[in-house]
Amino acid sequence: MTIPVTPSGGAGDESLRSQLEGIVERLPRGSMSLGELLAVIGDEGLLVLSMLLTLVFLIPVSIPGVSTVFGAAILLVGISRLSGRPLWIPKKLAERQLPADRLRPALTAGMSWVHRLERISRPHRMAAAVDGRAQRVFNDLAFIFAALLLMAPFGFVPFSNTIPGIALLLYAVGFIQRDGGAVLLGHLATIGTVIYFSVLIGGGGLALQHLWQRFAG
Repeated sequence: MTIPVTPSGGAGDESLRSQLEGIVERLPRGSMSLGELLAVIGDEGLLVLSMLLTLVFLIPVSIPGVSTVFGAAILLVGISRLSGRPLWIPKKLAERQLPADRLRPALTAGMSWVHRLERISRPHRMAAAVDGRAQRVFNDLAFIFAALLLMAPFGFVPFSNTIPGIALLLYAVGFIQRDGGAVLLGHLATIGTVIYFSVLIGGGGLALQHLWQRFAG
């Protein structure tokens, strides 16, 4: 399934928040598929799509299965940006059903993050971090890596989706506004996610080792 959305940040002079609020208002009632969600978004742009998909992870609400589906979609957005090709979504992923009634309040609550970022983001700030082919490739790879972190199987752990979600939102805002400061903050959030996951994995390994020694002894 190829989605004919452009890699631009959005349409017209609407604020990012206004564009996202309009998309949320157009969501169908009941359940919907990822493909239907993409159809609602239309040609708003890959980065606006990415922002929408990250909003649900910015509040302490767990919706089972969403991190895998949305993380995969964001990953494909990153690959689309990196390759310069239209966004392609596998049919099986596009047909995956999502709980629209649970998503809508989560998306609306996450909108406050967009409002905060719009207030502090500055277009063309620290442009050296976003301008140039090498910078774009590096930033797109970092975006893809953050999407992979979002898909990591730690959804039951507090903040395991929130931190990479913040990183992806910062990247999207930074790319749209050409704000190198926001992109650099996105890199910091990605590094923070890696550190957090390393602590989780290391702590879990030590706990398992302690249990093994206790029961083996």
